[in-house]
Amino acid sequence: MAINLDKALGIHPQTLNFRVERSKVLASNLINAETPGYKARDLDFKAAMKHVEAGMPLSQQYNLAYRMPYQNSADDNTVELGKEQARYSQNVMDYQTSLTFLNMKIAGLKSAIEGR
Repeated sequence: MAINLDKALGIHPQTLNFRVERSKVLASNLINAETPGYKARDLDFKAAMKHVEAGMPLSQQYNLAYRMPYQNSADDNTVELGKEQARYSQNVMDYQTSLTFLNMKIAGLKSAIEGR
């Protein structure tokens, strides 16, 4: 009986890719924290999951949106450095969590194949 890896691994590879893309967006925000007029952006994980529930592939449905700042700046830059750093750190932890789940799935498949 053939193993369908897409079904066996579930959504974990797609969420890992999402976290990589979100890291790029958040890093761009951090790099441009001092750029006048720069608008902070982010990807919405909940919106991405709604696309998955609707049967669409996650990797094609990243919803990039501008973020509204809690406090306006004089140069019209919407990046709030402390909040961006916290979001980036949280995304790194979420990435590690997704990677752990994926590794556990692979280990389980390996064990099943080897008959242990």
